[in-house]
Amino acid sequence: MSHHFSYRAMDAHGRIIQGHVDANNENDLEARLDRMGLDLISYQRKKERTFTKGRVTRMELITFCFHLEQLTRSGVSIMAGLMDLRDSLPQSAFRDVISNLIENIEGGEQLSEAMQHFPETFDKVFVSLIAAGETSGELSKVFKHLTETLKWQDEMIARTRKMLMYPAFVGVVILGVFFFLMVYLVPQLVSFIKNMGGELPTHTKVLLATSDFVVNYWHFLLITPIFSALGFMWMIRVSPRFAFAVDRFKLKIWVIGPILEKIILARFSNFFALLYGSGVSVLDSLDICKNIMGNRLLENALQQVRDSIADGVGIGESFERVKLFPPLVLRMVRIGESTGELDAALANVSYFYDRDVKESIEKMQALIEPTLTVIMGALLAWIMLSVLGPIYDKISDFAGPSSQRGL
Repeated sequence: MSHHFSYRAMDAHGRIIQGHVDANNENDLEARLDRMGLDLISYQRKKERTFTKGRVTRMELITFCFHLEQLTRSGVSIMAGLMDLRDSLPQSAFRDVISNLIENIEGGEQLSEAMQHFPETFDKVFVSLIAAGETSGELSKVFKHLTETLKWQDEMIARTRKMLMYPAFVGVVILGVFFFLMVYLVPQLVSFIKNMGGELPTHTKVLLATSDFVVNYWHFLLITPIFSALGFMWMIRVSPRFAFAVDRFKLKIWVIGPILEKIILARFSNFFALLYGSGVSVLDSLDICKNIMGNRLLENALQQVRDSIADGVGIGESFERVKLFPPLVLRMVRIGESTGELDAALANVSYFYDRDVKESIEKMQALIEPTLTVIMGALLAWIMLSVLGPIYDKISDFAGPSSQRGL
């Protein structure tokens, strides 16, 4: 565990330098200062640093990658680039992270090693790509790829949110209208309908029974979904078999399942291509991508692919054996394996899925809007028919004898 130290040291010209740095212990502190060309005079261990509360957002990460890509491509060192970025930022959690990266690099760590102290900000994929860029000397290209990937992720999340927001909003409106009608409007009409006498139609009886149930048990109707959701999440956490079955079911949900599968496969293809193209081995790339799938069924399939490749089976054949990946993925993997351009082939897979997801979301939205409108109209038609139907029948009964007497 690293600690924060303040120190006084002397440089090669005899000048006294004061500063702060993170180190594991006193010996590590002295070694870090020595690598910086400083001789330790005295030090004091500070209390654990308190960072500004908040999370580093995806847009801040995009700014980070774009800034360092521009500077490293121009020949500016990582340290100078980080200092320039830190000085341009207001006080925030992101600025604290950059400051700590600078201190760790001054202490002798590589950028990828310094990033490992912040797994909530820089995930395993991010750190692996930076490490590959440091090894190959192509950090500027890695930062460029990361900038494009983060923008792609942000766009995918925006599309998914757009797909879910409208039906969620209309669903809440429908539930609100339903509760208002059942709790307020229908009870006011119950006595009027019953006092009319005669046999009530079946759909009117169902409406009255539904209204009575909602009025008497509304608190259960509100509490039950909450406890059901909590129980559902608890089962997912404690039962791997249940969680696996849920992830399998997600991919089979009508309309939504295929879109979700395409989003996951697009993310996998994009990151696998990025890792492999940056010099990470196939097995290590699969190990890293397995943790970003977000679906246990596909994660298990990827583990089987990884095990098959480790046993000496070809990449294309290993993907084909699990019988979960669609023909497009299999075809592109085989082409990439045969041509030696697996990263380019998987980048094409990501592009096709990205386009397909966009079209599928647009089609789904076009389907959802009229469907929810029909549901709302059917609900209102049921209530109107159930209330006005008996009234119309009663008026017809009165009008019938009167017309006969007139004859």
